Amino acid sequence: MGINVLPCRFPCTRHSNKDSESDHYSSSSSNHHQLHSESSTSSSSSFLSSQLSLPSVPSLHHHNLNLSTNHCHVITLKPSPPNSSYVSSLVLAGKFLYGAYSDGRIRLWPRDPDKLSSGGNPFPPENPIAVAVSSVKSLVVSGDKLFTAHQDNKVRVWKVNDVDHDQKYYKCVATLPTLNDRFLTLFSAKNYVQVRRHKSRTWVHHVDAVSALAVSRDGSLLYSASWDRSFKVWRTSDFKCLESVTNAHDDAINHVALSHDGHVYTGSADKKIKVWKRAKLDGSSRVKHSLEATLEKHKSAVNALALSSDGSVLYSGACDRSILVWERSSDGGDEEGGVDGGGAMVVVGALRGHTKAILCLAVVSFDLVCSGSADRTVRVWNRSGGVDKSYACLAVLEGHRRPVKCLTATVDNSGSGSSGERSCVSSGTSYLIYSGSLDCDIKVWRIWVS
Repeated sequence: MGINVLPCRFPCTRHSNKDSESDHYSSSSSNHHQLHSESSTSSSSSFLSSQLSLPSVPSLHHHNLNLSTNHCHVITLKPSPPNSSYVSSLVLAGKFLYGAYSDGRIRLWPRDPDKLSSGGNPFPPENPIAVAVSSVKSLVVSGDKLFTAHQDNKVRVWKVNDVDHDQKYYKCVATLPTLNDRFLTLFSAKNYVQVRRHKSRTWVHHVDAVSALAVSRDGSLLYSASWDRSFKVWRTSDFKCLESVTNAHDDAINHVALSHDGHVYTGSADKKIKVWKRAKLDGSSRVKHSLEATLEKHKSAVNALALSSDGSVLYSGACDRSILVWERSSDGGDEEGGVDGGGAMVVVGALRGHTKAILCLAVVSFDLVCSGSADRTVRVWNRSGGVDKSYACLAVLEGHRRPVKCLTATVDNSGSGSSGERSCVSSGTSYLIYSGSLDCDIKVWRIWVS
């Protein structure tokens, strides 16, 4: 299967923030969308339904920020011939864009879209860099390793196996839990946990699809979250399972995010976000996570989480069509939205504009956030630098034919774009946004903010 690269034939769109909202910022309560559920362990045929936005949370949207923006659809990576494998995860690492698909294939492209449009991709898309036997749900890159989460309840580890004329190919070097972990926990009754009414498994196993992965800042720990309501911690040096937090939620865990200070955030179909604090046990290689806070404001399944670079701001997206913004409270006391003895994160407001469920989030810098939705659009939000904590929707990126499943974004260090794009822009910071959809396409967008 090859992939056609389609350059954008449409002119750039330029607008100031005063008219950027227009009709795209309206929300229709009668326009409900049902998406095949990926957030319930009770039934594989259940549905995620977009629900009404949260009326009790104030909007952070501000109409009067003096920002000028310009955005272009740069290129589309389109499967050919058409098939049913959608894009499930996108990751930027180094000079490359990694894409994982529902058919188990992983592909690689240069992150610079100008190289793609000029035919400079050294990685033939018809030859994936890795192929798994099960659908990929999530992908992370750490050093020379790839970690993939799968529908078959497993995590796989990949390393570069061959480099042929600048083309990388990866080999699966481990499947988690490893054979050693399984053997060491097999013979002791205390290592078994009940996973169904009449079924038990050792604690190192996930017993439902692994939905999300995250790697610690130093690369030493891998976190896996699952629809089995648990998350597990693995040592990346030898792939040993160090801890399993069972029954972490009352329903499937859809996302996990890590902050640099050791906090772990899990978002679930039970409508809750939980905050966990990591501690290392004395005299042991094991780690221990304890529940620090439960954040309860969403009225439906939480699908996506994203943290600012310093960990002070948490964004959560859910089926209620809202993106909630959580910030650390200055006094550290108990606040509305945070319970169970934490109160570290409090909800300060909501970003509204999407008309259907929020499926993915990406933070580009401290002041730029991107959101993808079942309404088939990507929205780009800017955070003001003042004390009013206001946000503006800078752009609505349209073009996907199905829900937007995954996002990643970065500052555009190439800073240029094509000559046609440059003619639209006088100054400002340039960003690249990559969106993957259930329509099987990956779209690349360029946005300038000045």
